[in-house]
Amino acid sequence: MGYGWWLDGSDSRQRTETYFNRAGAGYFQTLGTPLLAGRDFNGHDTPTSPPVAIVNESLARRICHGENPVGKRFWVEATTDPETSYEIVGMVGNAKYRDLREQNEPVAWLPQSQNPRPSPVAHVLIRSSLPMDRLTPSVKRAVAGFDPNVRYSFQVLKTQMHDSLVRERLMATLSSAFGILAGLLSAIGLYGVISYMVARRKNEIGIRMALGAGRREILAMVLRESAILLAAGLVTGTAVSLAAANAAASMLFGLKPHDAATFLMAAAMLALVALAASYLPARRAAKLDPMVALRDE
Repeated sequence: MGYGWWLDGSDSRQRTETYFNRAGAGYFQTLGTPLLAGRDFNGHDTPTSPPVAIVNESLARRICHGENPVGKRFWVEATTDPETSYEIVGMVGNAKYRDLREQNEPVAWLPQSQNPRPSPVAHVLIRSSLPMDRLTPSVKRAVAGFDPNVRYSFQVLKTQMHDSLVRERLMATLSSAFGILAGLLSAIGLYGVISYMVARRKNEIGIRMALGAGRREILAMVLRESAILLAAGLVTGTAVSLAAANAAASMLFGLKPHDAATFLMAAAMLALVALAASYLPARRAAKLDPMVALRDE
């Protein structure tokens, strides 16, 4: 994290908190980060050439207010190094910087080739379609040909990202399991309630059928009452879910706590389960023999 001094349209400076990082040529292409304006770092960016930088969309939006940042200059405040001026030569799309859960932070990249104090430790990104067991031997040979004393280790970026989401994946699995269990219990409960209602109202159903009500009318009557129970449950459940969503927000990734599409999908699935559970007792009620129903005590 550092601070940059940026020139606005009136040539006055504004202080902006910014993340700084070093990268080499081809870094953004390797990661698949789109270059939106300007150029990537190249062989012309040397220790003796003017200092340059590439910024992301968030930083460009903050300092340029929607204008193309390429060609503009900024100053990094003095820390261990004196205040330095950099020219923006490119802008790239936003990407996560430290954590997948964070918002898009303003980031500026400086070329590794212009680093006045290069670190003895370097991270090299390799993008390949080959499996690890075929890729690593060729990389080891290439490194050994450059310097046999170099120490190195391999890590798969996709695996690192997967491991960082263990909590979210576990939460999603548990939520799905409990959701299926809750849906099953709801279906069983609704089936029992509707079956009990039909059993208690055999006389009424027999009278209705004796007075001319057809099977469709009886079926519609039972399903209509099931729909009333379903509507009451959905309204209550949605209210409770909305109240509890904020508490679960920290455990969600890539999903808003009040995501309308998710609530609608859950309501639709519960409605289908409830109607399926109600159909069997409703169908049984529609098939009752009026004479048998009228004799029922």
